[in-house]
Formats: sequence, C-alpha cells, structure tokens
Amino acid sequence: MKFSLLGSCAVCAVLTGTVITAHAQGTFPNRVVRIIVPSTSGGGGDALARLLAHHLTERWGKQVIVENRTGASNMIGGEFVAKSAPDGHTLLNGISTLAINPSTHKKTLYDAQRDFAPIMHAVSIPNILMVHPSLPAKSATELAAVARARPGQLLYGSGGHGTNNHLVVELFGAMTSTKLTHVPYKNSGPALVDTIGGQLMVFATNMILGVPHVRSGRLRAIGITSLQRSSSVADIPTLHESGLPGFEAVQWYGLLAPAGTPRDITDKIYRDAAAVLKMPEVRDRLSADGAIVIGANGEQFAAFIKSETIKWAKVVKAAGIVPE
Repeated sequence: MKFSLLGSCAVCAVLTGTVITAHAQGTFPNRVVRIIVPSTSGGGGDALARLLAHHLTERWGKQVIVENRTGASNMIGGEFVAKSAPDGHTLLNGISTLAINPSTHKKTLYDAQRDFAPIMHAVSIPNILMVHPSLPAKSATELAAVARARPGQLLYGSGGHGTNNHLVVELFGAMTSTKLTHVPYKNSGPALVDTIGGQLMVFATNMILGVPHVRSGRLRAIGITSLQRSSSVADIPTLHESGLPGFEAVQWYGLLAPAGTPRDITDKIYRDAAAVLKMPEVRDRLSADGAIVIGANGEQFAAFIKSETIKWAKVVKAAGIVPE
C-alpha cells in the first residue's frame, strides 16, 4: 500500500511538473528576451540582431533587447548563453567563430555542437578583401604577386586569433602559396583604422563594414569572398572568379538557445524570426547591406555548423596555424 501511495505521488509530481512546464512554454515569452551578440556593436551580427529585436518586440508584445558581450574570440558571449536558463529568454546571435574556434584554440569555453540548440541560420554576408591604396595591387593575381615578391612583409590585421577576418587572409595565402604576416587586434575596428592609416596593408571584413571605405577611396577592393557577385556591389569581382576557384569564406549569423530549451519554444522563435526575415522592408534592408537571407531551420543550421567546423579545421591545418 505504501508502495502504491509513493508511486501515485511520483506520478502526480511528474504530471504536475508537466502541466507547469507546458504552461510556462505556452506563455513564451513572459518577460524580456535578450539576444546576446558576442562581437562589438556596429558590425553585421549586431545590425541583424537589432533588426530582429525590433520586429520580434512588436510581434511578441515583450521587449527584446540586444546585449554585446565581447572577448575571447567571441566566446565570452557564447559562454554566457550556454550557461543561461534553457527557457528561450536568452538567445545567442551565433557567428562564424562558432565553427572556427575549435581549431584555433586549445580550449574553448563551450562545445558549439553540444551546448546550444540551433534555431535558425539567418543570413550570410560575404567578406571583402581590401588593400591600402598605396599597395600596387588591383586584383587577386596582383596581390599574390606582390606577396611573393615581399614574403612575410605584407602586414594584415584582424579582430583576433581565429576570427573570420584572420582566416580569410590565411585562406588567400594558402590558395596562392604566399605568406602574409598576421597582426591580431582585440577587435576588428582598430585593425580597420590602421589599414586605412597605412600601418597595415591588407584587411578583410564583412561587406557592411568594408564597402563604405572602398567607395570613399580609402581602401581598394581586391574581391569578395562569396562564390557569386553581390547585387549591392556588382562591380566588385569575387575571388572565385579572379583566379581562385572555390574560394568561399562568408560570415554567417544565426540564432541559438541554450541546450535543453524545449522544442516548442525554439519552434516558435524560428517561426516568428523567419517571418521577420520574409518582410519586404527587412529583406531590402539586409540586401542593401550585402547580406544573403538564408532562413534555414534548426536541423539545417546544426548540419551547417558541423560542416563549417570541418572546413575551417582543414584551412587551419593547411595554413599551419598553431592553436592558442
């Protein structure tokens, strides 16, 4: 009899917990939702997060805010989300370093494929490879020739060891059999400033940040890193068509929640975020910035992150980059 009573109580507890959980999930969101951006404000990921936050606030009737938590090759923000409650109220605007850091760091602050629940691969933004106007190179072929003539003398900056703009130039070096010298910064902003100032000769960044400086003449475009030209800068060739077939190194962004977040919550976030990306004014805004809307679901995003991790591991090995 005691056994039956204890068993009944256990069942009641499970059922009660189920009801409470279902109720909590059904009312999502019931408070402020935070989208954590692991990079500095003003970049491509930050712009996307703020665009989503604005429209999701309107849809949900609850405030969605953006927080920038930078540092450790974008891992500080990711670690914060990975350790947050798995209830959908703290999301990560994941970026390309999720797939790069495992190869460029001896120890990461989280396991990108274990500690998150991918929700949506939102957009991809091609990078643009640029040089200071004083450098006698106007194409990928000419840049490779200069680099061969000055082995190790061309300095290029990045937002830190293992960041996307670091590996874009390393991929260029690997595919052209040239060696450029890496100068890592704490974030991309100062590296861009020093390239404009002539302290550095080569720099790669996403089109949102790079194109305005090309248009102003402060930097010269060598090529963009997608396989197809961007409609927003159709006059700039791709590296793929400039003698480096298969060259592709885009920055990508997407939403992730902490692992263990209930599926009905991640599904709701996906549906509503995908609806935002389909809005004409949102698509036009992103397209003007050179972004390519993807809108892939969580399963597709998880597979993409896995494939990108494998891809960049090969690049890191080929470039001889030593994990820090």
